Amino acid sequence: MSGERPQYGTSTGGQVPVCPRHPDRPSYVSCQRCGRPVCPECQRSAAVGVHCVDCVQEAARSRPAYRTSLGGRAARGSAMLVTWWLIGANVVVYALQWLALVVGVGLLQLFAYAPVTTTSEPWRMLTSGFLHSTTNPLHLLLNMYTLYLFGQMLEPALGRARFLLLFGLSVLGGSLGVLLLASPYTLVVGASGGIFGLFGALFVLQRHLGQSITPIVVLIGVNLAFGFLFPGIAWQAHLGGLVTGALVAFGYTLTLRRGRARGR
Repeated sequence: MSGERPQYGTSTGGQVPVCPRHPDRPSYVSCQRCGRPVCPECQRSAAVGVHCVDCVQEAARSRPAYRTSLGGRAARGSAMLVTWWLIGANVVVYALQWLALVVGVGLLQLFAYAPVTTTSEPWRMLTSGFLHSTTNPLHLLLNMYTLYLFGQMLEPALGRARFLLLFGLSVLGGSLGVLLLASPYTLVVGASGGIFGLFGALFVLQRHLGQSITPIVVLIGVNLAFGFLFPGIAWQAHLGGLVTGALVAFGYTLTLRRGRARGR
């Protein structure tokens, strides 16, 4: 349909009102907003009477976008859609890793990140965040459980787009931490950089909202300590993701403050 509303007409005799969308259908019911005839197929129930399809669409376009307390666009439908998609993507990639091993292909060697690959294959900085160790299923399970827990707190508050941007930049930040702090041949995989980005973001946002930061500080401290105490854990990715997530969230709070200042 074009931007103009269709004009309703009449039947051949010029007396019977017809639906503008279905000129072959006599319509004796009128839209409560515009007064045009509306056939049963085009009727939409309203608080009083019915509205036509065009009025419903016009009202939807003119309705202001609802914002969360942190400035994100309030989602319609599932409040954790991005979180579930990210979890699903990680699980699917993990299954593909196993299938690839059956035919003798190692996805870790193709898509995991090491600083030495930065110039030739920079996309590994992102793809490594969706790969996990096939020898340790707990690597995937713990990361996905943590993503679920923090996704249900942060995605509804930030909105889908901001939450996805936060997670994606945190994954890249984790790879940047490895680039700056690890050996050039250190191979890393896992969503831990993105997860630690959520930790950092929650810390900043709770401070912004005046909430207690003690629980998240303890959680960050314990998880960072694991990276230093146990071998095989890329603490560089954890630290890079943590700092990146905190910076992204700080940027969100600055945008929110400026928006409120302009609204005064």
